[in-house]
Amino acid sequence: MEDLILGAYFTSLLVLFLFGSHSFVMIYFYYKHQQWKPRADDGQEFEPVVTIQLPIFNELYVVERLIDAVCDIDYPKDKLEIQVLDDSTDETVERVERLVQEKREQGFDIVHLHRSNREGYKAGALREGLKETRGDFIAIFDADFVPRPEFLRKTLPYFTNPKIGMVQTRWEHLNSDYSLLTRAQAMALDGHFVVEQQVRNKAGFFINFNGTAGIWRKDCIIDAGNWEDDTLTEDLDLSYRAQLRGWKFVFLNDVTSPAELPSEINALKSQQFRWTKGAMETARKILPRVWKSNLPLRIKLQSTVHLTNNLVFPFILLAGILNVPLIFIKQDGTHNTYFAFMSIFVLAFIGSFLFYLYSQKDVYMDWRRRIFLFPIFMAGSMGFSVNNTRAVLSGIFGRKKSEFVRTPKFRIESEKDGWKGKKYTGTDSKIPKGVFVEIFLAVYCFFGVVASIYFLEIAALPFQLLFFFGFSLVGWMSIQHARLSRVYAA
Repeated sequence: MEDLILGAYFTSLLVLFLFGSHSFVMIYFYYKHQQWKPRADDGQEFEPVVTIQLPIFNELYVVERLIDAVCDIDYPKDKLEIQVLDDSTDETVERVERLVQEKREQGFDIVHLHRSNREGYKAGALREGLKETRGDFIAIFDADFVPRPEFLRKTLPYFTNPKIGMVQTRWEHLNSDYSLLTRAQAMALDGHFVVEQQVRNKAGFFINFNGTAGIWRKDCIIDAGNWEDDTLTEDLDLSYRAQLRGWKFVFLNDVTSPAELPSEINALKSQQFRWTKGAMETARKILPRVWKSNLPLRIKLQSTVHLTNNLVFPFILLAGILNVPLIFIKQDGTHNTYFAFMSIFVLAFIGSFLFYLYSQKDVYMDWRRRIFLFPIFMAGSMGFSVNNTRAVLSGIFGRKKSEFVRTPKFRIESEKDGWKGKKYTGTDSKIPKGVFVEIFLAVYCFFGVVASIYFLEIAALPFQLLFFFGFSLVGWMSIQHARLSRVYAA
């Protein structure tokens, strides 16, 4: 049994080491291409007809903010079309009708396209809307975004290059300081955009449209096969299909689009499940095409890491479970060489720290303060491993299509705002699947903490504490937020 546990633990750490070490690759390219910036032809007059698509579903609190912001974008009205792609089933429909009528009276070309079914979910709405667009370029914003007035002026010049199919802007956060939960999300997203997206784009690797806050060339969408709804991440899927067709993408780190982060943990879990499962579905669908293509090996390898990096979650969970018996196995003194060798895997943890350090340093003046959040962020990532492991396994082995579950938005922009008592909080107030597993693992890992202290395994103690606090925090918040949702919905 000891050999089985040691072998499984070695396997889990090896996988985590391989993916974690990729952070060093990202940091290398970050420095190598630090001075390079994408070029745009700012001197050329370029004002094509643009369609802005706004896919929404039951967005009572934020739809007005979204439509107002889009109508404030600096662009000639006669060359701007706005589509509100509305799958709503509540009073959002009436509110959108009123807003659209008001904007029409102000001279905007804006239409309200309401579907009575959610066939294809977001991908289906975008596909249906595309049939009726008059723009040559298609910008897309989700309901939680507040695009800046200069969005089109900053992105369109890159399309003077006929090879450019999509331009993605960096997400900024309206409510990152609202709570510990939103701060941790901001750090995760900053790492993705500031390091991953920027570095991959500069180094010539594939990147992806992030589902919102970007703009497409319409011909690129059509050439790549249009939006497909056979995965939960239609944005990632279309991005790879387009780049496999030879289209080039641009990521603009210096052009930002503010958005609201989920402030309720069960909504965040639902979002993470969708993103994680969708990424694995896309990997299953797209990676065979990537490896059959004539792309350089380095792009094939990077694409594989990009599409499969969520595989870390089952191995994080496995490592957390095996950490506890390893404390006792080590006491017999017969595996000292094994444990000494395993210490090299700490390097992957260092790589992850540097990865997020550079993402904070790149965009924040107070990065020194922000990076102190890293241990809590890591603990949260470990706590989310139960939720995301379910998503990984469902994405790999599941053949049943999952419902595209929207993430509720409540117009949380400052600390005085709140989600409690608002519509949508009581619609999914049951304690989510996996919470009792998280609570059990928190208690289980507490014994690992106690054992580490008892046997003076000081080197193991930080990791035991991270798993304990991670499962405790995520499990407790999940129960607390579900309880508050029920109380205020009653």
